[in-house]
Amino acid sequence: MRRSKPPFLVVVLLLSATLLATSIHWSPSTAAFAPQPGDYFNYHEVETVANGTGSYAGYSDQTVVNGGERMDGVTGATVSANYSYSYSYSNSEGNSTSGTQSGSYTFSSSSLLYVSGTDDQTGYVNPTIWFAMNNLLPVGGTFSLLNTQMTVISRNYTFYLPTESKNVTTIFASGKGSYSGSPDNDAYGVFNAKYTWNEYFDPSTGYIVGYTYAEQDVSPNGNGTSFGYTDDLYLTAASYPLSAVGSASQLTSLSASSAILPSTFTTIPVAVAPSTSNSGLMRYAGYIVAIILVIVILAILVYALSRRGKKPLPEHPSEQASEKYSPQPPPAGPPPEGIDLIPKEQPPVQQIVIKEVAKVKCTYCGAMMDSTAAVCPRCGAPRT
Repeated sequence: MRRSKPPFLVVVLLLSATLLATSIHWSPSTAAFAPQPGDYFNYHEVETVANGTGSYAGYSDQTVVNGGERMDGVTGATVSANYSYSYSYSNSEGNSTSGTQSGSYTFSSSSLLYVSGTDDQTGYVNPTIWFAMNNLLPVGGTFSLLNTQMTVISRNYTFYLPTESKNVTTIFASGKGSYSGSPDNDAYGVFNAKYTWNEYFDPSTGYIVGYTYAEQDVSPNGNGTSFGYTDDLYLTAASYPLSAVGSASQLTSLSASSAILPSTFTTIPVAVAPSTSNSGLMRYAGYIVAIILVIVILAILVYALSRRGKKPLPEHPSEQASEKYSPQPPPAGPPPEGIDLIPKEQPPVQQIVIKEVAKVKCTYCGAMMDSTAAVCPRCGAPRT
């Protein structure tokens, strides 16, 4: 059975849908990182020193930080912001301390560089902010956090948020680095450090969701002294939405009650009107719905067209019709045994001549009688 080629319209529609899906694939947001006045996030952070050897054998310490940052105003590309945090430090030798810190600073929303002051970042040269990125960067794109070059590893990474006991969708970026120096007022000398920094960002706004930092410090003196340092941070409250994994709903904000903030930090109300970045997320969802509808319509169209003209036709319809409506008689078979079909000479046929006699009426009684009769057979009168 011969099959026809797909209609030209179907080919054009399929190619158009493919190009549309490709063009939208790398555009999950309609704008790059664009902070707005009133944007904020609160966080919980734990810094740990452990796994020491040599002079650090058996030693450990931990610093717990609860803080937050807020964007106060935006003038052109310059963002004015403030920060505040409280900390609590303790070590395995029984020492402990606590305190608070706060201040204000400005940064550029285009270059993400600190402009005037920092949120208590020291030891860096011309650093960028650590809590946001250009959320339009594709996988493989690079950017800077403080002085570390980061590479986008995934735009759809699942990050577990302990505050809500939920998984959220994030942009995952990672960077590695090394440096030589001494920990703050370290009595054991200079160390060579290597670190890996993994950070997770909200795809719709570019703001931070959390990070993990792991560093290994080794003394270059060959005395076997080393230790490990980790720094883990995650959000406890935020003004921007976070997309829950496996659900169409969003975490419009995190619970503000879960953040232990210093009294110097003013908490923004949890319920915040959607920003322009939030509308960008809704437009992205609309793109996805549109693509799904196009695919469904194309599938129905292709199926409908594929069902047309599928009834098989005979290869030679005229021959089949003649066989159906004009059946031919079967060929004659051989004669039965014992029957001689050769014509034989027949006896002559005897001819029988029938003589007809005319009838006439009797003039006396009207009865019919033979014309050769002398008297009427009915009344006996002579034939006249």
